[in-house]
Amino acid sequence: MIRFENVTKRYRGTSKPALSGVDFEVQRGEFVFLVGASGSGKSSCLRLILREDVPTTGRVAVLGRDLRSLANRKVPYFRRHIGSVFQDFRLLPSKTVYQNVAFTLQVTGSSRGFIQQAVPEALALVGLDGKQKRMPHELSGGEQQRVAIARALVNRPQVLLADEPTGNLDPATSVDIMQLLARINAGGTTVLCATHEAGFVDAMRRRVIELSDGEMVRDEVHGGYGDTSNIPRLVPEEVRGAAAAAALTAVQEVQRQTADLSVVRAALAEELSAQRRAAASALSSAPEPARAPAAPVEKAAEAPREPVEERPVAPGPRTHPIVLPQVDVAELGVADRLGLSDDDAEEVGPTS
Repeated sequence: MIRFENVTKRYRGTSKPALSGVDFEVQRGEFVFLVGASGSGKSSCLRLILREDVPTTGRVAVLGRDLRSLANRKVPYFRRHIGSVFQDFRLLPSKTVYQNVAFTLQVTGSSRGFIQQAVPEALALVGLDGKQKRMPHELSGGEQQRVAIARALVNRPQVLLADEPTGNLDPATSVDIMQLLARINAGGTTVLCATHEAGFVDAMRRRVIELSDGEMVRDEVHGGYGDTSNIPRLVPEEVRGAAAAAALTAVQEVQRQTADLSVVRAALAEELSAQRRAAASALSSAPEPARAPAAPVEKAAEAPREPVEERPVAPGPRTHPIVLPQVDVAELGVADRLGLSDDDAEEVGPTS
């Protein structure tokens, strides 16, 4: 599928070759990680596979064709069989999602019927079904990368090249993109992914080809990213007197909080005193409420009383007992019962 035979690539104006004696072969349906530090030669390998460059010495064969002998006019037809995904997405900002994916087919002269069938299938494959009319700026970074992958797959290529496909994405979205590439590979597409993400390489355990200063130093099946001990790590630098400075800062913070609390208490006390003064002033200046005149008490009609026998009162506290007269209602006249006796004609009884 892809074969490098003792490939060396030199660029004009450089003393050291970008690739030196690289030799490997990728079989159909493989998933291969191309790893190495920046400047190790990963991108140079991908450019040679896409026929953007030709090797200085050696031979590069893709899909059974020697790319050095491939005529320039046939390069566009050759690239129809190779999809490519880049770190910066490279979407057309003035076109919708559907138009970005369809653009590849339109350039190659595909029929309208094939485009109308292939574009929705590619978008559904990458999880963007229903977002055909969105513009690139309306999508997240992960969705834009999915559009780029759909555009690379819409031609149904045999090889998919991914150059740092998760470089501009957050960790969670990067996992989704790598899982998507794994599903594409499971469908039979050969995937060659250049990356510096050690976590993904270690977790997926696929074939790993490692480059260092343009030379291939490792080709391992089910390999990991490799030795990362020489990668510099950020270590917090010890500062002299850091403990004393922290303690002083803590004391100053406590003093500041205490001062703030004293100010708050003083303000509350002043507010309470002002409220008390205002209440006292209001009470002293308020006029004395006028007393309502006592309502006249109507005299009830007097009924003839019978002598009441006084009973001795048991010794106890000296009070004024209430004595109720004993009245026989049967002996009262009608006028007396109704409160209309002749003795006091001007008074009106309760039945009026």
